[in-house]
Amino acid sequence: MLGTEKFSAIAVIMNSRKYSNATFEEIGHLVKAIVSLVSKCCAKGAADDCYDNGASALSAKSCDPKSPFPKHPGVGTCCLHKGLERKLCLADLKQPPKEFSTYVEQSNEEACNSFKTDAQTFSTRFLYEYSSNYAQTPLPVILNSTENYLSMVKDCCTSDKSTSCFLRKKLERQPLHLLTVMSNRLCSRFASYGEDKLKFSASIMFSQKVPSAEFKDVMTLAEQGTQVLANSCGFFTEKNIENELSEHVKQVCHKLSKDHRISACCKKTSIEALLCLHSMPAAEPIKLLTLQLPTSEKLCKKGKNQELNKYMYELARRNTKLPEVFIDKLYESMADVVQKCCSSENANSCLQKKKVQLSEEIKTYISEGNELCGDYNKYQFSEFKARLIKTFTSRTPKLTPKRAEELAEEKANLASTCCIINAPPVYCKEKVSSAKVTTL
Repeated sequence: MLGTEKFSAIAVIMNSRKYSNATFEEIGHLVKAIVSLVSKCCAKGAADDCYDNGASALSAKSCDPKSPFPKHPGVGTCCLHKGLERKLCLADLKQPPKEFSTYVEQSNEEACNSFKTDAQTFSTRFLYEYSSNYAQTPLPVILNSTENYLSMVKDCCTSDKSTSCFLRKKLERQPLHLLTVMSNRLCSRFASYGEDKLKFSASIMFSQKVPSAEFKDVMTLAEQGTQVLANSCGFFTEKNIENELSEHVKQVCHKLSKDHRISACCKKTSIEALLCLHSMPAAEPIKLLTLQLPTSEKLCKKGKNQELNKYMYELARRNTKLPEVFIDKLYESMADVVQKCCSSENANSCLQKKKVQLSEEIKTYISEGNELCGDYNKYQFSEFKARLIKTFTSRTPKLTPKRAEELAEEKANLASTCCIINAPPVYCKEKVSSAKVTTL
């Protein structure tokens, strides 16, 4: 139906998304094998068992330790199975989304030189690089975006007025590229977090960006936004993510427009408003009453940690500069304490004993997190690192200068990646956990 060229291009896109950390050569070998299989077995007069036999041979090749196909730690387990079970297992493998983009768009001159040298190789490499970096963007969007880019290059590199052509076409392409970037960013968080965790993450984001927002509005918007991604981020989805996100932006603008920064974002076009809202820094904390831990009765009340979620909302709006990953770690630790106490014989007594310890450790943890990120945002990086070395040395006089510098380097790396807005969730969670910032 598509023809070899279009089918091959889609095979490159889909497998680059599926194996987002694979090399260009590995994807090339896999796509070549797939195209060869369907060219042979989808032809008129092909034997009835052609595809099944060919797919079995392909899965056997995947199980060869010297296989040129993309590597995955799950291949070994799949290869313990046989027949259809093995094929289905291998087909289900995919690599986690990239948290750090490696895609850099070529200059107009570079793109045209590559295109004129070998148009096919240029197109295939672009499809691989773009698709592997935006692997979580819904398939219809990535297909539209890649086709749009390649069409632009073809038109402008063969035009007498190449510079003005690129200028016009890139301006026209901007909303589509922005949709690709934003949907990938949001769908990556959905893939990393899952529905419940993303809902919590969104509630913290709204609490810190608009600390004056009501808890009910924050949770409604977090619920709506999560549902949009649940409906739109599937590999094959019938939902139009652009329309879905536009509706969500309207809801955010409706409920939070009293905030002047939100109001300013909402004057932009829908996709630009989404970027504006997503990139908005945390607000300054507002003056509120001293936060108290909920009562034992409320904490142990059935209903998906509603009271703990509300406590975290209150904590986030009082500590707007504390990155979400730190609050998330705190939430996990507290939820663990609450779950253990609430399932004990005397929940009230257990929680009362823990409350003093919890209060002190929460205060220490928040203080450490705020100090780390506050200093990172306040000082030049070299000065920030020098202050860390000085802190480690003064707290532990027995530390050698080399060890103090190593510890400072670790903390500096943590801060530079995780004390920023929209920090990579999986990477930062691992860093915060390994840094043992909290002792809860």
